[in-house]
This record gives sequence, C-alpha cells and structure tokens, in this order.
Amino acid sequence: MSATAIETKPAVSNREQPAVVNQAAAKQTALKVSGLNVCLAHNPDAKILKRVSFELNRGEVFALVGESGSGKSMTALSIMRLLPDALKITHGKVVEADTNLFKLTEQEMGDIRGKRVAMIFQDALTSLNPVQRVGDQIAETLKIHTDLKGEDIRQRTITLFSEVGIPEPEKRIDWFPHQMSGGQQQRVMIAMALACEPDILLADEPTTALDVTIQKQILELIRELTIKRNLAVLLITHDMGVVRETADRVGVMYKGEIIEEGLCEDFFQNPQAEYSRRLIDSLPDMDEYRPLPDQKPLLEVKDLQVHFPIRKGILQRVKGYTKAVNGISFSIAKGETLALVGESGCGKSTTGRAILNLEPATGGEVWYNGNRIDQMTRKDMLPLRKKIQVIFQSPFSSMNPRMTVGDIIEEGMINLGLNLTEAQRQERVEALLNRVQLEPEHRYRYPHEFSGGQRQRIAIARALAVEPDLIICDEPTSALDVSIRAEVLDLLLELQRDLQVSYLFITHDLSIMPHLAHRIAVMKGGEIVEQGNTEEVLTAPQHEYTKKLLSAVPKH
Repeated sequence: MSATAIETKPAVSNREQPAVVNQAAAKQTALKVSGLNVCLAHNPDAKILKRVSFELNRGEVFALVGESGSGKSMTALSIMRLLPDALKITHGKVVEADTNLFKLTEQEMGDIRGKRVAMIFQDALTSLNPVQRVGDQIAETLKIHTDLKGEDIRQRTITLFSEVGIPEPEKRIDWFPHQMSGGQQQRVMIAMALACEPDILLADEPTTALDVTIQKQILELIRELTIKRNLAVLLITHDMGVVRETADRVGVMYKGEIIEEGLCEDFFQNPQAEYSRRLIDSLPDMDEYRPLPDQKPLLEVKDLQVHFPIRKGILQRVKGYTKAVNGISFSIAKGETLALVGESGCGKSTTGRAILNLEPATGGEVWYNGNRIDQMTRKDMLPLRKKIQVIFQSPFSSMNPRMTVGDIIEEGMINLGLNLTEAQRQERVEALLNRVQLEPEHRYRYPHEFSGGQRQRIAIARALAVEPDLIICDEPTSALDVSIRAEVLDLLLELQRDLQVSYLFITHDLSIMPHLAHRIAVMKGGEIVEQGNTEEVLTAPQHEYTKKLLSAVPKH
C-alpha cells in the first residue's frame, strides 16, 4: 500500500501552534510504521519487537517511552535499517513519502539517511569518530547531501554549532571528540542530524547527557524546528518531564510492544495501562528532603585547582591555561551525599577525576579519611582504590568490549586484593546483578549486547563490587528510564543506610536532588557559586545562576 493510499489520523497537539502548521500536521503523515516484527537472526521465536505500528505526522513530536530494553531504540534502528547482524526484520513495513524503506537497496537507503530521515544516537562518544575533528564530521554529511563547498561548509557548521549551544563555535569545530564534555559531544550529534534539514528526525535520548539549561535549549530548538520546518519527530526518552513539555503524542513500549498511545495531556491525566501509571508514579517527589547526617568529614577538598595548558605554534609552547577547576572547597561526611551540579564543561567531572588522582591537581589539597591523597603516587593510591570507587558518565566507553559482564564486575575484586575464593566472587557477581535489576545469566554476555540503561547498571554493579566507602557518581542515572532510575536511586540510598557509604553525585538532573542529596554545590566556570543543604538551595536559591538552573528543570 502506498503512502497516498493510507488514511491518516488528524494530529491533535497539546501545544499552541500556528493554524497552518496544525492543518499540515492533520493532513500529512510523514512516516508510517506498520506491523513491525524484529527477532534474533538465529532464533525467529525470540521476538524483540512485536507488531509495532504508529505514525509520525508533520509538525508533531511523538514521544516513545518505556524501560531500558523495551525496544525503543531498536524501533528507531529498524526504521533506519541499521540493525546489527544478530537481529532480523521478519515482518512489517516503513513508508516514507510513498516509499517503503524496507524495499530499497542499501545504496538507495544511503541517500535517505541524513537527508530525508536523520537520527540522533544515544551514546555520542561511540557514534563520533575519535580521530576526526568534529567539524570535519559534519562537513562530511554536508558534502554528501548538499551542494555546499569550502568556506560555505565551514560557515554552515559554525551556524549549526551555535544553534545547538556549543560555546566558541569558530574554535570548537576544530576540536576532537575527546576534548569535549559529554554534553558537548551530544550537541555535536544533534548538529550533525540537523545539518541537511531532514523531514523526519529520530531522536534517541537527545538530551541524556545535557545539563538542564542546554536540555531546555535543545528541546525548544526541536519544537521550533518541528513548527517552522513542519518536521516530524520521533522522540525516544526516559524523562517524563521532557515528554510532558515537548511531546504532542505519547506511545508507551513494554517488552517490544506499544501498549498505549494517545495525546500527551490525556496520557498524564488518565493513563490507561497499569505499566503507564507505574512510569508516571516513578517520578521523584520534589517535596521530600533528607536530614543532614551527624558525622565527621570523610572527604575534604580545599582550594582545589586543575588548570590545563594551552599550547600554540610549531613548538607547542604554553601560551596560557584553561582553568577547568579554579579553587573550590567542600567536604563530604560519612554516609552523606553531596550533589555537584552545573552546566556541561563547568568542571564537575574534572573535579571527580582530580579526587581520584586520575587528573593531576595544579593546586590545593584533597584529604580522605585524614590522609592527603592528591600528591600520592600510583602505587600509594592502590590500597585506596577499593575505598574510593567511581561510576563514569559513559558506561560503554569505560568497559572493555572484549570482556564479559561477569569478568568486568569481578575484575576489581581480583586486582584490588579482596580475599575471596573463586566461588565467593561468582556468588557476589550474581548478587550484584540481581541488585541492579539484571539477570544472573547476563554475566556471560558482552557490553555491546545491552541497552544504554542496562550498561549503566553494570557500571554501578562494578563500583559496588569492592564495597567502597566513597563512590564518585558521574551522571550514573543519565541513561536510565524513570522506573529503573527510581530503583537505582533507591538502591544507592539503601546502600548508604546499610553501609554508611558516601557519594559525590555529579549530575545535571535537579529533579532527583530532594530524594537523594543532603547538600548541593553549584558549579559555574570552574568555581562553586553556591553551596548549602538541599532544601535551602532548591527553595531559596541565592545566586542568579542557581535560579537559572532551577527555572530550566522540566516540570513533572
């Protein structure tokens, strides 16, 4: 059946839009997915997607929500025909502009990708070429799909970087991915997807790694493009606040099926499926605050500075310094959670690496349990590694792709000298997998076989394996859907109650602060501009920057 023969449904928006756009959205279906089935290539009975059907209408945002592993990303990859070899499409069709994408040759599909249908992938770092400048990667897309050349391509790239909120775009287009923060890498991916002004945008967790202010900018940009360009957007997200503020319609996925679909406003006011109600109920309580623990400081950071040299010229002489962390001080008591919040690139992650002695401090002091650790050698730090653990922002890039999940979790127990037998280690691996809502048999699989949220849970299990006293959590829930995020946060709180473990919680998600943090420190430009207990900072912020961050938080 051709797209012209398909009877389309009017798209009713929960946003005020120009009448001409609403009329277009009501009459035009940009993409129709019908009866999509995906299974394992070697086992047709193991279905990943089951009879998935929906429409994307022009001038509309359709949000696809559900737990990690429910099939959201697989749906988008199926539309783009980018499924891994282990998966196979057994039934269904995807129609775009009278064209069944499943009947195109690979060369014909290559002309569609990027130009007519573009995708923002979930993990920016693994999607970008690490040895190619970010500007050149966008230029490559423009060369293939547009008539732009030379300086026009460079200027278009600079404009795109500016649109998605990358500072100093004239300089940053010449940077490599590793020189950018996680949020900036994600913004590069968004700029790349928008480069050729596609008709359809598949956005797989486009704001996962972004701080709240940039998230707000990106979502407003997507809304603006949806209206101005009559764009059809499939928004895959786990953030229900983002869904409420951005989407026109919502589809809920559970175990490979869309179990509920409807208008955004109706969905939040009256969800039909029990699973949908559970997702909405998983949103954190913004009125619940934690009392401060009465304990001595476990970690003390005094006037910490981390400056990176700026080298120029043929001889690469030092011409100045980038002050990533510029004289910050804070402490964390035993059994306490301090949340370090701020925009991407403000120095939060660099602070965490400096505490771990993975980044040399330019100045200041770091004390752990009465011992100064910022000047310790690698050998001296080794006994402390099991006392201070870390959960990195990007779980995939922090795991050895050639090791099984069981070996990854067990590695710390072996290398850090825990006196456990082989049987005890295996037992602990299984117990940890259970605690982070994974199956014991997952220990035999590899990181690439898991969704982004599942990989983050593996990273949490690895950090817990050696029973640390302090965990530096660098965006540990950024890739998790709301229900799993709630379970992981509850797990971290349970561990804190049972083991008196302390957390330095680096995050851009201010909505979880009341439920999790005892105190908050707000960073801007390498400095802490405000610090205090959670209730004081969230209800009566003193600094203008803190007020700006809070105003950008999506309302649940």
